[in-house]
Formats: sequence, C-alpha cells, structure tokens
Amino acid sequence: MTVRFQAAVLRAYESPFTVEEVVLRTEPAVGEILVEIAGTGMCRTDLAVRRSAGRSPLPAVLGHEGAGVVVRTGDGPDAAIAVGDHVVLSFDSCGHCQNCRGAAPAHCDSFASLNLFGGRKQEPPRLTDASGEALAPRWFGQSSFAEYALVPARNAVRVDPALPVELLGSLGCGSLTGAGAVLNTFRAGPGDTLVVFGAGAVGLTAVMAATAAGVLTVAVDRHPERLAWAERFGATPLPAASPDLPGRIRRLTDGGAQYALDTTASPPLINTALRALRPTGSLGLVARLHTPLALEPGTLDRGRSIRHICEGDAVPGVLIPRLIGLWQAGRFPFDQLIRTYPLAAINEAERDCDAGRVVKPVLLPERAHR
Repeated sequence: MTVRFQAAVLRAYESPFTVEEVVLRTEPAVGEILVEIAGTGMCRTDLAVRRSAGRSPLPAVLGHEGAGVVVRTGDGPDAAIAVGDHVVLSFDSCGHCQNCRGAAPAHCDSFASLNLFGGRKQEPPRLTDASGEALAPRWFGQSSFAEYALVPARNAVRVDPALPVELLGSLGCGSLTGAGAVLNTFRAGPGDTLVVFGAGAVGLTAVMAATAAGVLTVAVDRHPERLAWAERFGATPLPAASPDLPGRIRRLTDGGAQYALDTTASPPLINTALRALRPTGSLGLVARLHTPLALEPGTLDRGRSIRHICEGDAVPGVLIPRLIGLWQAGRFPFDQLIRTYPLAAINEAERDCDAGRVVKPVLLPERAHR
C-alpha cells in the first residue's frame, strides 16, 4: 500500500510548518488502523517541540489530538475496530507492562519511547516526504497533523458516527488531562474545593469537569477574557495579580482548597497554590517545568502534597465516552473552546494560540471535507 496525502511537516525548530505531500508506504500491521483524519486539535505539547533543544527528531509530523474514520485495518473481520468506525485517537501505551495491566496506561513503562517518536522502529521508513526523506512518525502514536494517520488500534476509542467527529479530537489529550485530573486523580466531588491556575484549554476543561462533579472551583489567570470563560463554566474568577492571592483563595474556599491544579509551570504560582491549600490538600502539576522548582518554607507543612499528573491518569476508552456523555447532557461544553482552521492555515492557528486569541485550535484537513 502506498498512500500520498498532505501533512504539516516541521523541518526545523524555529521554522514554520510546511504543508506538503508525504508518502506512507506500508499496510497496517496486526493491531494497527489507518484513519482518515476529520479534525485534529493543536495542543501546547505539539508546540513545545520547538523548545525541546534537539531532543525531538526533525523533520517530523506532529499532532496528537486526532479524530476521524477508519479506512483500513491490519486485523481480520473480528477486530474490535473495523473499517468505517468513527474514532477518537489518544496517547500510545504498550498494554502489557505492570502499569498498563493496572489500568494506568498514562504511566506505561514505554510511554516516552512510544509517544515521543521512534518507539516502534520500522525499516524501511514508513512515512517519508515526496523526495523519500524519512519523517519522524508516531508523535504520541498519531502524527495527526495530516490527512491520514497510521496508529495502533489501542490508541483509538470508537464513538457514535452521529457525532461531529471532527470536533472530538481534543478529548484525546487536552480535555482528557484537565477533566481527568479532577475526576480521576483527585476524585473530587460535592463538598470538595478546587483552585485551577491557568485558564487555558486544560484548565478550563478542569473547571467544566469540576462544575459537573459539584465541586466549588476558583480559577486564577492573568487574562481577563480567560477568567470570563472560567466564570461562564462555573468557577469563581480571580486575577493572578490579586493582592494576597493565597489568602483570597483560602477565604473563597472556606479555609483553603482541598485540591489545586497548576497548568502554568510557574514556580511562584506553584508556591501560591501550595499556600492556598487546606491541611492535607493536594496539588497536581500537568505542565512540564522548564526551571528548577524551589519550594518556599512551610508550603508542604501539615500534610500537603504535590505530584505530577500525566494524561489525567486516564484510561481513554473509559474517560472519553464519559466526557462525551457529559457533553451530550450539556455539562461539559468543550466545543465552546474550539475555533477551526484548515490544515493549510496551521501557522495562523499556532500564532493565534501563542497570542491567546484562541483557546483550542482544531485543524481540518481538506480531504475529509471535500
């Protein structure tokens, strides 16, 4: 099988994406599916490759919030996912390590190698540009900034074909992370209190999930328009520049929040979050730290704790249908964060994302909408 299609290729860390023809030269192997991408979200993790200091091999096709329609499979007619199925794609995992067997695939022993390129070595290269140069494949098991993606079936979650599949891709990572932090990691519910630092896509979906779960929530951000979004979704907004920010949060949450979620990776805000917690409160970090984290004296006193949260501690096949159900019930309006762009406008989408003009860009390949 040889498939030629358009994809957005990142050739250098400081260069714009180029939308160009690429070539896939392989049939799906057993356990793999070929998906025609209907839409794919742009996530901060995709853009962070530019700051990876050479750790991510280029040229590459990025994208890891894809959704679309299965057009070919490597399995027989009894496969769990079949041609014609509509699917949301999520992160890759091995399925057989201790954490995968324990329903914690986000902590798969092979997570880094499977999701940050090169985890499944193939010879000759499976994905190349039109001249035959190899492209780094399988970014988070997908490389979905493209018209097609060859992915492990394990990454895919089947969804109702009556739903607008082109909008569902962000459920595979950004929404999964924000909502999963609340529903899985914290297991927050009625009577609990939460403060979210950073009202971007992850933070706002955390607010949505908290509101759906009956959690009293405070949202902190420096942008008034993001705070307006958070208030719309049920949180009490609080500017990051507020005097005595920890004290104001403690007053709003009756003595301190039980849970805090930081999406900013800002050491001062992380210390503020810890100071805003009640005794035994927990802080979760979802963003990668780029500088050493110095904790101020007393921030971990009285049983407070801090941990990293990866992919919302989610099993995608469990959480994605749950989020879709909440969305259909009007309780998880993630689609209100989305602005769509044609794949050819990927650089505009990136500029708008960096400038804060859009919360969640979703790229629509032309082939799926002809």
